[in-house]
Amino acid sequence: QVQLVESGGGLVQAGGSLRLSCAASGSFGSINVMAWYRRAPGKQRELVASITIGGNIDYVDSAKGRFTISRDNAKNIVWLQMNNLKPEDTAAYYCYVKEATSPLNYWGQGTQVTVSS
Repeated sequence: QVQLVESGGGLVQAGGSLRLSCAASGSFGSINVMAWYRRAPGKQRELVASITIGGNIDYVDSAKGRFTISRDNAKNIVWLQMNNLKPEDTAAYYCYVKEATSPLNYWGQGTQVTVSS
């Protein structure tokens, strides 16, 4: 079982920055994928960024050049540095992890990011 604790959301003006953190704890094996998803009101959930244990990174097109995902494999923490935020980035952001040797995956409780124009 994995518990995910997220932090770092908040209200920021357009052009500002926020850094989201997600720490995984509990009883689990190696975590392969750590990722951030978001869901804006009235929209479907979308993958924002993901990073594998080997360091392979992927971003949604709208995040490229503005967001940076990183992780600490030893501490099982993933961060999402978000720069030059735009009002369209407003959403609830969710941490997601998937174990390397099982089909199990876990979600955080979500942290709200609101970008004012």
